[in-house]
Amino acid sequence: MYSAVTHDIRVTVMPRFLPERSSPGQYVWSYTIEVANLGARTVRLVSRHWRICDARGHVQEVHGEGVVGEQPWLAPGERFEYTSGAPLTTPSGMMSGSYGMVADDGTAFEVEIPAFSLDSPDERRVVN
Repeated sequence: MYSAVTHDIRVTVMPRFLPERSSPGQYVWSYTIEVANLGARTVRLVSRHWRICDARGHVQEVHGEGVVGEQPWLAPGERFEYTSGAPLTTPSGMMSGSYGMVADDGTAFEVEIPAFSLDSPDERRVVN
């Protein structure tokens, strides 16, 4: 599990390798993300930015509105959870990013999505 708190918003990520959807040259992970409003103001998640890096150092940037077709509002104490996925051509990689948020007073701000590892359990681990 990976977690970060930015501007009173906690983002927690739990990645999971999907062997049943993977094959040599195509490795697939799901990740479940919980966004929790720890602050005192209502906020809306309006955009996402992902940086996906495979084991060869190839980076893919993804920008879009909301998450899984939604732009959820989170009142103080509320949480929003969703699951999505990512394919890679290598058996390991990393993801990180940010969410664009807007508070109910119109203030825009960015929230960190913590960097998290995508690792196939069959891949030999190397420590540098």
